[in-house]
Amino acid sequence: MASSRGDNRNRPRGKCGAAANGRRKKSCGINPPEPCDRPAHACSKPARLSDPALPGAAAEALEYFGKMIDNCLSRAEAAKKQGKPVVGIMCEYTPRELILAAGGLPVCLCGGSNETIRSAEEILPANLCPLIKSTFGYHVQRSNPFLEMADLLVAETTCDGKKKMYELMAKDRPMHVLELPQKQDSPEARQLWRAEVRKLKEHIEGRFRVRITDQRIREAADVMNRERSLRRSLAGLMKADNPPITGRQLLQFKSSISGFGEDMEWYSRALDSLRSASAASPGRKKVRVLLTGVPVVHGAERVIDIIENSGGLIVCMENCTGIKPISEDMILDDAADPLDAMADYYFRLPCSVQTVNNRRLELLRRLAGEYRPQCVIELIWQACLTYDVEAATVKRFVTQELRLPYLRIGTDYSPGDSARITVRVEAIFESATAGGKAAAPIS
Repeated sequence: MASSRGDNRNRPRGKCGAAANGRRKKSCGINPPEPCDRPAHACSKPARLSDPALPGAAAEALEYFGKMIDNCLSRAEAAKKQGKPVVGIMCEYTPRELILAAGGLPVCLCGGSNETIRSAEEILPANLCPLIKSTFGYHVQRSNPFLEMADLLVAETTCDGKKKMYELMAKDRPMHVLELPQKQDSPEARQLWRAEVRKLKEHIEGRFRVRITDQRIREAADVMNRERSLRRSLAGLMKADNPPITGRQLLQFKSSISGFGEDMEWYSRALDSLRSASAASPGRKKVRVLLTGVPVVHGAERVIDIIENSGGLIVCMENCTGIKPISEDMILDDAADPLDAMADYYFRLPCSVQTVNNRRLELLRRLAGEYRPQCVIELIWQACLTYDVEAATVKRFVTQELRLPYLRIGTDYSPGDSARITVRVEAIFESATAGGKAAAPIS
């Protein structure tokens, strides 16, 4: 779909960066909202991500990823100058390898700021998922420079709210929507998904006038496998009795742009540094937590901070911003058709939109064995119906099979319920440390 924004399409706006006038501020304020906003809240101190106990290279890497938005903006601006396409993505089901194979930059556009939601609610219903509203708020305000410079948005039909948001955004932004089948064990569904991925390849080739060969797909898979492996190894450090970093710090070790070599060098340096330090890491008397549920996108880490400021240590995040999309590599070496093999890889993701979603329980079982949590906390954004309904199944699995205390936290991006969440988190920690097996209330 052609854009109606004319010459303004590639002109990012906002304090995080302005390619058109060459200015960029080093810090981002709350008003007007920006992609790098970290909304404050009264009942949970902001996470202290820097740590004087961290070895030098790990501390430097943490500082580097703390400037992730500025770093990514510089890369996107440089790519645009070189004529490379910037492609915005909305979900882990979108194959980044296709974008990389086309010479493009895949940029995550999921909104994590509470400050853009009011603008979204002028059009969208208030009782909608905050991730959707935040993302759409950036669209309305034209305040996300990555969205403004995107040459294409790739979206997928993971939920009804997103689908209708895409219709609105597509009125003046180039959009390609992937139809996601939701019966993973159905051969017909797999064939449909393969066809959808093939259509995306053809759309990218036509829009950007490139040819995506099998070899380019394999090379892109190698790049993404290296990134997955490094991030998976960093997450694996949390299996230790005394992990060298916090869950909040681990969450910072990621980028909005995938497959970038400099990021992977910093991952590697941090990993080497933390591996050497882990044996000497001081003991942390914290409750080990496995976090499951919705993704925790950049700027929406409030509940993470509450958990770790209340005596917890998130040793594993099963969600889409954690282990789920990096739990295994994409193997294309022996594939007769690497495009189909790539499609099959993404189709295995155990999202709550899939029915029946037994693979999520299989993943939780394995992660519980590896990371040895003392309790499981499930985070659900307001109006995320698939995760909310599936919470009953997860609660039963956690309490009856894993024999661990379980807590469901339903919230949005607003800090108004932080005190209530803190009390409930402290209660489940008491249950976990007392050896209690009863679950916390599900509502």
